Amino acid sequence: RAHWSGWTPDNNPPCLGPRMLAHHGQSPYKCRMSSIRYFLLVLTLSTTGVFGGAINTLTPAEKKAGWQLLFDGKDIQKHWRNIKQKEITGKGWVVREGVLIKQQGVPAGNLITRRTWTDYEFSWEWKLGPKGNNGIKYMVLEKRGAIGHEYQMIDDRHWKQKPMSQTGTFYVVLPREVKLTEPVRIDKWNQSRIKVEGKKVEHWLNGQKILTYTLGSDRVLEGVAKSKFKKFPGFGKKVTGHILITDHKDECSFRNLKIRELK
Repeated sequence: RAHWSGWTPDNNPPCLGPRMLAHHGQSPYKCRMSSIRYFLLVLTLSTTGVFGGAINTLTPAEKKAGWQLLFDGKDIQKHWRNIKQKEITGKGWVVREGVLIKQQGVPAGNLITRRTWTDYEFSWEWKLGPKGNNGIKYMVLEKRGAIGHEYQMIDDRHWKQKPMSQTGTFYVVLPREVKLTEPVRIDKWNQSRIKVEGKKVEHWLNGQKILTYTLGSDRVLEGVAKSKFKKFPGFGKKVTGHILITDHKDECSFRNLKIRELK
């Protein structure tokens, strides 16, 4: 005897083979229609966030842990502005269906948080296309421009020979410390996190810690001395600064921008 559990439309058993359909008095046509309705229902629930969680929201646990949204899926002006500007004026930044998009080839200007941060965790989701490139910078001092420690976001397939330019690195200063458990997702959402606590910094990608370093350490300062950032006094040491979303020529999408202060 066939056995099934769980719900399907019209309380019908799942679609079975012709013999089993006949045994249960179920017509192939009705089976196909039930399956289609079930598929459409699942698709609707998935896209509306019932399965997997709604985007740009905080769970009760996140709220209790002190997380706050830096983008609610509608108003990007509340927590961000163009660097050295009072508002976001760049036409290259648009919001569509709860997603912040840097449009390809459209001038946008770098975005910085309206306030500065000292010890924190910053989490975000991002999506790039083939050969795409972008980055999140942190400990940015506005007086010296769009300069900061950069968490690189890039299509690694085209940067295999440059390990300090791959996703999740401290761009051109320190490479990842581990092999990725899965490749960077192209045209799919990646989840990243930066944690700055005291002098310790962590980079995470899709649930995997990929880099840890100590601000002001010999390792960091030696890397800075070999990079283009050597001309900026104090670069590589702990500072209170802004978080910055890069204006790069490639299209890049962002959602679930969240932060919590560590005290």
